[in-house]
Amino acid sequence: MEQQVRVLPDEDGVRVIVCVGDFDQDTLRPLHQACTDAVDDPGVRRIVLDVTGIDFADSSMLNLMIRMLRTGCLVVAGPVPPRLGRLLDLTQVRAVLPTADGIDAARAL
Repeated sequence: MEQQVRVLPDEDGVRVIVCVGDFDQDTLRPLHQACTDAVDDPGVRRIVLDVTGIDFADSSMLNLMIRMLRTGCLVVAGPVPPRLGRLLDLTQVRAVLPTADGIDAARAL
């Protein structure tokens, strides 16, 4: 599946970034840019990362998620796909990652 990073229109200070496909060291740039833009925008108070369409993610994706988590405004919209879930479980990141079941629930947190 072709990789896609789509940024939905902001609503009430919440920016949703939808991820589809494979995310690794060679393909992370569009997602990294979307996340950087969201962090740098003073009107954004929460960043929702929709991970439901991720087929594969490696440690570079994990590193980006951890950096986003440190901003204090990241919420992951799931359900988290099994392969990404395994990475989050193995590294124990899932335990500290705010996750909601779907975009609407993530916006409401």
